Amino acid sequence: MGDEGGLPESEGFEELIKYTVPGYVLGLIAGIFLDMQGYQTSPVGQWLVRTLSGEGESILEGIYSIRQRFLGGAGTMAEAYGWGKLFGLAVPWIIDLASRLAGVNVYGVEGFYIPYFYALSDQIGANISGMLFLRRKEGGWSGAFSRYVHHPVMLASLAIIVIVPVGLLLLRLYGFSPTTQTFTALETIVANLCWVPPLVGWYVQRKRDI
Repeated sequence: MGDEGGLPESEGFEELIKYTVPGYVLGLIAGIFLDMQGYQTSPVGQWLVRTLSGEGESILEGIYSIRQRFLGGAGTMAEAYGWGKLFGLAVPWIIDLASRLAGVNVYGVEGFYIPYFYALSDQIGANISGMLFLRRKEGGWSGAFSRYVHHPVMLASLAIIVIVPVGLLLLRLYGFSPTTQTFTALETIVANLCWVPPLVGWYVQRKRDI
């Protein structure tokens, strides 16, 4: 049972990687369909498109975590990661609704954070859940933090949480505006880099096993 690169022998991240593309595809299809029906700026349409594009994989990963729990056995980081993403689902819905009620221009520069939370609130939840998992495994915060800063998946997760909002802000500053549902889907897909941390985990495992 090695612990090379901060990963135990099998963390299960390969199970999570396959859940991203279906969410992207469903979000894009929904965006194109709504545009064809004349709902280019429908708030409900944007909610649906952003949920599918930014959180579709989180729903599937949450189902994976629930299945793992019912199957029993030792908990893995991937299971904790999936639970965290599932619990983060509703956060962007609240932020989106509150912003619209407050009169924020969701199509302008000041609304750049809305697609960010749709794309990555689940990632923030996953990062927190992963940290709590490490605390349980290590029996304290000191050991958990030591494992965290050497865990490639957690570090990759933290990196995209910090970098993505900067990219979205720059995109809006350069004139991009999600004035159609297709643009809404594409903006959210570009921001949704949730596949990166599981891919890093899978790659480290594969490299270690060779």
